[in-house]
Amino acid sequence: MQDSPLSLLPPIVAIAVAIWRRNALLALFVGLVLCFVMINQWQVLDGIIGTGASVIDVFGSTYNVYIVVFSLLIGALVTLLNRSGAVNGFIESLANMNLVKNSRQASLLPTVIGSAIFTDTNLSMFTAGTASQKLFDRYRISRARLAFLIDSTCSPISILFLINGWGAYVLGLLDGYQLDDPVGILIGTIGYNFYAILAVAIAYLTAYTGREFGPLAQAKPFSTKTTSFETDKIAPAYVMWAPLLTLIGLTLGLLLITGEGDIRRGSGAFSVFWSIVTSLALLITLVSLNKLMDAKEILQTSLSGIKNMVIPVSILVLSFAFGDGIKALGTGVYASEILANDLPLYLLAPTLFIVAGFMAFATGTSWGTFAILIPIAVPIAIDTGLPVPYLVAAVLGGGVFGDHASPISDSTVVASIASGCDHIEHVKTQLPYTLFAAIISIIVYGAIGVYLT
Repeated sequence: MQDSPLSLLPPIVAIAVAIWRRNALLALFVGLVLCFVMINQWQVLDGIIGTGASVIDVFGSTYNVYIVVFSLLIGALVTLLNRSGAVNGFIESLANMNLVKNSRQASLLPTVIGSAIFTDTNLSMFTAGTASQKLFDRYRISRARLAFLIDSTCSPISILFLINGWGAYVLGLLDGYQLDDPVGILIGTIGYNFYAILAVAIAYLTAYTGREFGPLAQAKPFSTKTTSFETDKIAPAYVMWAPLLTLIGLTLGLLLITGEGDIRRGSGAFSVFWSIVTSLALLITLVSLNKLMDAKEILQTSLSGIKNMVIPVSILVLSFAFGDGIKALGTGVYASEILANDLPLYLLAPTLFIVAGFMAFATGTSWGTFAILIPIAVPIAIDTGLPVPYLVAAVLGGGVFGDHASPISDSTVVASIASGCDHIEHVKTQLPYTLFAAIISIIVYGAIGVYLT
């Protein structure tokens, strides 16, 4: 069906279901079933059997298994860090160092923390938010600014510093296109990801200057209820930092080793898998040595963290299967022909950015958006001769923009909770900034498109 407009039906239906039900898991499942019903010439039973086989096939790839296990173990790592008191120990160490002496430094603190902890967005937000709430109150800075700063660094940073689940996930989506250097392409998206770069730059500018515009400028200190994440346990700060630094350092080292000296050619899935296994083992050892938890508590907490990742990982698995399905259906090839013929080449990246932003805003998830659009963007790039990182970055940036601005996004909700800010106030005060960065990004994508063509 590569030459048929019907090949566009599964992603269109997936988008429609996602918007209608606001459920990425259901949307991907419906789209996946439709894919294989169509592949099997509209035989429903054969399509359902093909759907099951496609999901099983996901686990036939060692690459995919590494990424799935990495994502599950990240949940265990984050939950252990929180419940063991490691995060609280880090917060207390900041207070003891007396690093913050004025409102500018108070604003910069969560911005820097949000940039530094890029292995997990939720951990980053909770750490930055809880470390800064009392400081913001002391210097009479609104909680809305705190929510904006952590939301504008944590998610955008995760798609720029890709030594995390985001990078592993995107690498998985790039797999199967016979690309010579998928890691190099992933790294290449960083320079083209204008929305994420602008979001982080605006956050730092706001923190440093204290200048705000729109509803954020009208937000008042002490106008929102606070949320406490304090626990009775306070672990030494190194219980948090040692595993995180190990995760980062070992990932880079293994990428270098498996790439035979070229980090771009390293095995991303292999590297992040063994890095998370090592980091989690180190964390469990430190928790045990400091007598923060007994063996039963560690096991229960780890399993609880893994359980929290079941839905995201289910989306991950369906994303891989859906990507394989629309590749087999020829959706990307057909879409690339249509867009290449019907759109000027310089409009391809802006169009992908806008579509990705709309999808992520409507569904509240960027990962489901990536699963649908990256398998379309890559064939378009190959067919038109445009740089693959350029078009893939447009999808990544658009997805982060929509996720960043969406009131139903988990990252938006977590930012509100972690900062003690009313959720609606956070969405309202942040939206002008996200729209501004998105508009500038669209213009830049268009300008680069004109230059490239």
